[in-house]
Amino acid sequence: MKKIIIDCDPGHDDALALIMAVAAPELDILAVTTSAGNQTPDKTLNNAMRMLTLLKQKNIPVAGGNKKPLMQDLIIAENVHGETGLDGAVLPEPDFEPVKIPAIQLIAETLRSSADPVTLVITGPMTNIALFLQVYPQLKTKIEQIVFMGGAINTGNYTPRSEFNIAVDPESAKIVINSGIPLVMAGLDLTHQAQIYQEEIENIRKIHNEVAPSVAGQLDFYGIYYGQDKWRFKGIPLHDPCTIAWLQHPEYFEGTKYHVDVEVTGALTRGETVVDRFDLLNLPKNVYVLTKIQRQKFIYLLTNSIASF
Repeated sequence: MKKIIIDCDPGHDDALALIMAVAAPELDILAVTTSAGNQTPDKTLNNAMRMLTLLKQKNIPVAGGNKKPLMQDLIIAENVHGETGLDGAVLPEPDFEPVKIPAIQLIAETLRSSADPVTLVITGPMTNIALFLQVYPQLKTKIEQIVFMGGAINTGNYTPRSEFNIAVDPESAKIVINSGIPLVMAGLDLTHQAQIYQEEIENIRKIHNEVAPSVAGQLDFYGIYYGQDKWRFKGIPLHDPCTIAWLQHPEYFEGTKYHVDVEVTGALTRGETVVDRFDLLNLPKNVYVLTKIQRQKFIYLLTNSIASF
């Protein structure tokens, strides 16, 4: 069983990633930490707590992280995720408390106490992990790999060249991506393939448990943003769950190792993940970039995860 820590900013797609991770027999969630991104830090923490309460997982320690990015003011995605960050969801109030230590301390204590290497799954801005690597560099060797949703090879969804998670805190992303830790990137080129169609949402709505109506309500709201004509999507892209699906079934994916870095100074390109596809820089290939997903198998996995509760 693979041991993981999830650092997230729920967010509808983060919530689906949590559902898949809890349902996955292959994964052991040691801790959940939250960052500010899709909504403000108090709301993302509350959303993680509400999701874990829905999933009856109050034994997983949860900690809130940094209140803002390292070098800029906080950007949130209220236009995507709504006032709460999980608009449309049917969720209980938390029935447990977060631990009384900051996220980076919880990560440090969790790594210290684990006999096995731990995978970090990042589905939000990388602020917490960048800070952790600065404060606890001696624990870097306890991290098996970092699997993150962020960036893209050649597109953006916040600016023409930057994906939202990276754009919120480009400096942190640069620190993490240059950390020397093995990295797996699920960027927009991949996640825009991971769309769920309306008929598949209706199949989820028919599942008879407490989790399915919450997911269906979330997707109804989330789909409003992605239903805009400008995106030209047939369905709704499910970004963050791709990280968990890859940990469960890497055979559903294709990818290539590239050298990747983050642009932090460009007037038009700040937050861009620069992927050296043609090895023009002749630098070490530091990131395994996921490029293709078997969509139907991914949706089947998600649906079965929801049905397992």
